[in-house]
Amino acid sequence: MKRSVVVPVILAVYLCIMAYIGRDRFCGDDRLLYFILFGITALCIVALHFNLRRRERRNGK
Repeated sequence: MKRSVVVPVILAVYLCIMAYIGRDRFCGDDRLLYFILFGITALCIVALHFNLRRRERRNGK
């Protein structure tokens, strides 16, 4: 598997685990902060995927 797939998948699994652990915030008063942090982190993972894919194409792998 390519690095542009493996690293984002590992980070996405980690994000899901952290979201599950932090589900108490979802039930509490910080619901908006919970979703904002989850969304920003998901966007960073997607941006990392495209950046790694572009780098792999540029290096000719």
